[in-house]
Amino acid sequence: MTRRLAIALMVAVALAGCGAGSNELAAEPYEGPKGSPRDFNPDRADSVFGEGGFSVNNLNSIFGGGDETERKGAIPVNKYLWQASLDTLSFLPLASTDPFTGVIATDWGTTPEAAGERFKVTAYLLNTELSASSLKVAVFRERMSEAGAWIPAEVNPDTARRLEDAILTRARQLRLAADGTPTSG
Repeated sequence: MTRRLAIALMVAVALAGCGAGSNELAAEPYEGPKGSPRDFNPDRADSVFGEGGFSVNNLNSIFGGGDETERKGAIPVNKYLWQASLDTLSFLPLASTDPFTGVIATDWGTTPEAAGERFKVTAYLLNTELSASSLKVAVFRERMSEAGAWIPAEVNPDTARRLEDAILTRARQLRLAADGTPTSG
């Protein structure tokens, strides 16, 4: 009983420290921007990571627009590989996507062809080139045990390569479509 009382007391003290009703932590009134408009540098004003970092002002160049000087804060992945990876892995539920690091991770999913098994895939987009060296896919597999628990299982090494090939093929189709070249398939 004293343990519950001690926990309740700690929670009460922690909540009291939040300052409900206290004027000590009141926000200062907003005074507007400091300096004059001519001191404003749009390349640094809204940079997320400081000078030379990603800037909201260059969002239009994230996926390769503009020249090299305009792309210094761009996301370092190929836009066709990114979209092709999302398209190809759409048969599995997405767990997370991060274009800043070039990682697409799926959650566990099943396929009708493999009852009693589930798969998880992580695609790593390594640079801005549309090439096989820009893509790495990792596949994870689990099987249902007789006891009803998921246990790790070996993955055929060709599975990751076949997914990479499918992503690269789709990325090339997307690039050709963007260039106005008719595609088949």
